[in-house]
Amino acid sequence: MFDVRDKPKMVQRAYLVGVVEQKETEADAVSLLDELEELVTTLEIGVVGQQRVRLRQTQARYLLGSGKMESIVEAAKALNADCLVIDAELSPAQQRNWESASGLCVIDRQEVILDIFSMRARTKEAVLQVELARSEHSLPRLKNAWTHLSRQRGGGGVTQRGEGEAQIELDGRMVRQRIAKLKKELELVVRHRETQRKQRQKVPVPTAAIVGYTNAGKSTLLNALTGANVLSEDKLFATLDPTTRQLKLPNGQKLLLTDTVGFVRRLPHQLVDAFKATLEEAVLADFLIHIVDVSNPEFESHMATTHEVLQELGADEKRTITVFNKIDRCVEIPIRHDAEDQTKSVSISAVTGEGLDKLMEECEQQLLDRLTTMQLVIPFSRYDLISQLHDQGHVKEEQMEDDGVHLVANIPARLRTVYEPHRKCE
Repeated sequence: MFDVRDKPKMVQRAYLVGVVEQKETEADAVSLLDELEELVTTLEIGVVGQQRVRLRQTQARYLLGSGKMESIVEAAKALNADCLVIDAELSPAQQRNWESASGLCVIDRQEVILDIFSMRARTKEAVLQVELARSEHSLPRLKNAWTHLSRQRGGGGVTQRGEGEAQIELDGRMVRQRIAKLKKELELVVRHRETQRKQRQKVPVPTAAIVGYTNAGKSTLLNALTGANVLSEDKLFATLDPTTRQLKLPNGQKLLLTDTVGFVRRLPHQLVDAFKATLEEAVLADFLIHIVDVSNPEFESHMATTHEVLQELGADEKRTITVFNKIDRCVEIPIRHDAEDQTKSVSISAVTGEGLDKLMEECEQQLLDRLTTMQLVIPFSRYDLISQLHDQGHVKEEQMEDDGVHLVANIPARLRTVYEPHRKCE
């Protein structure tokens, strides 16, 4: 019979350990530890204490020296912590050593982010991507005394491991079989996405991807520009699934905007790899809208992180509009412009709407090479061409004459040859 005492004990009290590398400044260390606290809090786990430790030399057994490890465990137990969160990437052996020595649940930053992604995933693609990332991360950790591979998404993650949890007897072969199955399922979903993308490409509508650090305001911007109803919360990774909506620019040009998953410092490589299918929207877009929370004192390092991830995806050379968001929260906008930086920038508030008109003007500028203004005379027998213009271009003037319909229109470059025979002779 099932005994309620066998139910896994929930992790509730975390002690955070910031590992400061030699190249990092004290300010960087404080910022990363504050961000880790926000990540842990997102999982609804209380933080009872924290400390920073400068890493002078990497130790194979615990990453840190054994003396420092013992003092950390002592401090955590004094505060009745049931979990240690190390802000560094622990090897499977190091994680086992920490847990064996402390008797506590020990996780690193990567596992915290994996748990948040697991909690936030909604669509089938996101669920598969997260489970694949979790399985690949967990494969070398099967011998860990704390296990979590048996639970499905929604049943909890590594931060719900506890001493009452039964040891799961899964060997590497079973996990590898699961990974192979997940990859096949994900291939089908990706193939479906590619089919949808090809259908969109049949209609020559340009695309832009909104990228940026997590919680910078990507979903809020998408909602403000397109009237979409995408979940927008003041939380890390509030949305994982890409959402595409159509925007009509002031000149009549249509633009497809896609909201992508947010980035974060020290993002697990498994997640970058797993979400490449989702982030392909950024790679394939005509241009990027890089949104930055300029009210955050760390916004410059957030920008650097976004550039690093885009570089890893091969999208760092894309034409980009840098959007400094949340200016309504700033007394003074602390933006430094580099004379050699040719990137366009706009300051906005996605909440109040300030600056959105300038942003749309910049979007128009990005698409100028895609539009040609033409004066046309379309015969009455070719109303299909007029309909196509209204749907895919922008009709500025339209007048009925005896010889047909006279128009002045902005025409997408790829349709120019279709309308060239109907150009009005001067």
